[in-house]
Amino acid sequence: MTEELPVHVSRTELHSLDVPASTEAHGPFDVVFVNHAEAVHVHLHLDDTLSEVAAIEASNHYIDGESRRAVRVHVDEAALPEEAVIGKLKIASGYGARTRWVDVELSAPPEEESAVEVDESLARPPAPEPDESGSPLLARPELPVLALGAVALAVALAATLVLDQTAVLVGALAVLGGVLVALFLLLGG
Repeated sequence: MTEELPVHVSRTELHSLDVPASTEAHGPFDVVFVNHAEAVHVHLHLDDTLSEVAAIEASNHYIDGESRRAVRVHVDEAALPEEAVIGKLKIASGYGARTRWVDVELSAPPEEESAVEVDESLARPPAPEPDESGSPLLARPELPVLALGAVALAVALAATLVLDQTAVLVGALAVLGGVLVALFLLLGG
């Protein structure tokens, strides 16, 4: 929403100006002329301080009788410093016969706080989802151990029968013991 500075023209007498002594704006604002009598010309002028960050497209404005007209004061928000810029806006009517000065304080628009509501359920870790895409071997880890144990026993038994040596028999028994320990740890452990 654009901020407004109301200026009543010719409310009490021709060319009179009723305007607040000061105004604040956060960015562009409108000077809204409310003419209570016959048509008049008004003049707007920004002092040097305000001219560094603001501009008015035209300084002279014709206000129809019994009408309302808004004149935009453009503000370069990128040029606004962190601290407010304080200057004066000159408003004149009747070719300078009536002049009012308004103290203007321009400041950058306040940063909008983007509040994010956090549901309490986000504080708890999510429950693990079951992995349904894997193979049945991954679902039961004892199956690969059993298969490798059976292969190791078959190799040890074949080596014992072919070589007929005591060292091979002791090695085969060691492999059998390892397979049994692995089964015990997987199934009951």
